[in-house]
Amino acid sequence: MDLKSGYPFWAVRNGLMHAYPPLAQALRCDVLVVGGGITGALIADELARHGHEVAVVEQRDIGWGSSAASTALLQYEIDTHMTELAADYGEDAAVLAYGACADAIGQLQALATDLRGVDFRRADSLYYASHRRHRSALHAEYALRRKHGFGVRWLEPGDVEDGYGFSAPAAILSDLAASIDPYRMAHRLLARLQRNGMQVFDRTTISALRATSRGVVATTSDGVQVRCGHVVLAAGYANQQWLEQRVARNRSSYAFVTDPLPAEALGPLRRTMLWESARPYLYLRSTADLRLLVGGEDDALDIPARRDTRVERKARRLADKLQRLFPQLALTPAFAWAGTFAETRDGLPFFGAHPQWGPRVLFAMAYGGNGITYSMLGAGLLRAAIERRRHRLARLFGFGRLG
Repeated sequence: MDLKSGYPFWAVRNGLMHAYPPLAQALRCDVLVVGGGITGALIADELARHGHEVAVVEQRDIGWGSSAASTALLQYEIDTHMTELAADYGEDAAVLAYGACADAIGQLQALATDLRGVDFRRADSLYYASHRRHRSALHAEYALRRKHGFGVRWLEPGDVEDGYGFSAPAAILSDLAASIDPYRMAHRLLARLQRNGMQVFDRTTISALRATSRGVVATTSDGVQVRCGHVVLAAGYANQQWLEQRVARNRSSYAFVTDPLPAEALGPLRRTMLWESARPYLYLRSTADLRLLVGGEDDALDIPARRDTRVERKARRLADKLQRLFPQLALTPAFAWAGTFAETRDGLPFFGAHPQWGPRVLFAMAYGGNGITYSMLGAGLLRAAIERRRHRLARLFGFGRLG
């Protein structure tokens, strides 16, 4: 699957950081991780650091799929409101999901500090009402988060205008968010994995799996076999090809990044990411080199050739929307791109075994707007499954919630 169009900023900025060999001969390992993006890298790192012999295979170059197109906003705030999750699964489950995502930001910060050079930066998150009719739902969301101890403030229109220079009927200001360079982080994690004796292969496609009660045999498109105790399928949206049950729908999202802007022009946007209550939503954040990275204009298109033709038009629409908020900013797109992402019905991911495959084949489906945050949580969840331990998120983030 062609997962991106245009010129994703991370790939342009970093280039091809490192090339790994394709898998050319039979291999044995404890866990085979299929997917060399940020999700696979985080999972492989978690397993290797806790004593598991891991091998990673990626069908493209490492990090060259959705990770290169990610806008990498790290938030505990899920695309689905806490109030909506509470209505579907109960208040305790909703708080568990949001609290776990909050914990994941700290875990990512610790990992980024250890790796260095991956542009991890803490930020505030401003979630503003796009329309006056969204104000009451936003206030209910604020009240529930505040009730459970999340660091949030309610902003009236005057507060938004005074603090951020644009008009909105209301907003929730959160003090817990961050951003990162996902492409660089995936490469740094996998390079460390290789230095520590684990094996990483790119340009290697797994075409068949055979699972038994004792292990899994994975076969590449070139007929090379990998024998392992468990397989973790962390191939992003391509994971759905392994399931008869449809658990998500693919969509396209569009983004652009500006040239570097003067620090004084960015003002509070240097430290605050913005997103809105409309769906699909406009979102933006700054980068370490003072660019604005802007995304949104999502659509249901899943045909790469047609998506390619929409990139420039969608980038102009995004720029026009943002210009109406901040008319004083120069917002010419320097690079624009689109990427495929998947949405689940409830905005939550799927991590773990599926009845179709049994306990030896594990899925990492970090779908939705919180992909990197979910992947950090999923790494621990999958390690618990491999080590036959219970995990507090196993039901809520697993296929069992489908009923």
